[in-house]
Amino acid sequence: MPIPANQERTPLPGSVALLLALPALLFALITWQVVADGPLVRLDERLSRVLVNPDRCSELLADLGNVQVAVPVLAVALGYVALRNRGAGVDRWWLPVAAGALLMALVPALVVPLKELTDRPGTPVVPPGTGYYPSGHTATAVVAYGCATLLLLPWLRTALARRTLVTLCAALVLGASYGLVRRGYHWPLDVVGSWCLCTVLLTSLWLSVLAVTPPGRSQPPGP
Repeated sequence: MPIPANQERTPLPGSVALLLALPALLFALITWQVVADGPLVRLDERLSRVLVNPDRCSELLADLGNVQVAVPVLAVALGYVALRNRGAGVDRWWLPVAAGALLMALVPALVVPLKELTDRPGTPVVPPGTGYYPSGHTATAVVAYGCATLLLLPWLRTALARRTLVTLCAALVLGASYGLVRRGYHWPLDVVGSWCLCTVLLTSLWLSVLAVTPPGRSQPPGP
């Protein structure tokens, strides 16, 4: 029996709760370990010593998390989606675009106070200082490329195009994350903490996209 359209568009409550609760709990656990200088932090520091090997390639990959690189990509996606939604006569066509822009604005509003709260020192490769957890560059990359992907997915007509976009997004985020750790700009936990924080943000955006996806269009998958 065909599934009604409204059921196709409604995510399972348990799945949504898991996407929101699990990364939030992981983020709380990592943050607690960073503040308390727990055993997870000491393991993180040993892992960093193994992974750090500054080179030109890692520096270029780390630049993918720069505001000057990631935000313009998101801006282009927001403009395109706004035009397509409005042209299709979508109710509240502006909502996903506004949500994406708001999430990007929330990155410094959330990350900067957390950096001050945790006051974590940097790796031996960077100049002496604190405020490295969570990674702002990682958060910028995850939210910018992730928002762009979630907003564009409903407008892609083929499964191949959707898979390509998701793969590209994952490559950009993982590339930036790898570059930040390899170059020594951040500890691994700085990056993982940002992943967890931004997963919660992207799940919220995904729910808003589902609410206004044009009928007949492909539904974006969960983050």
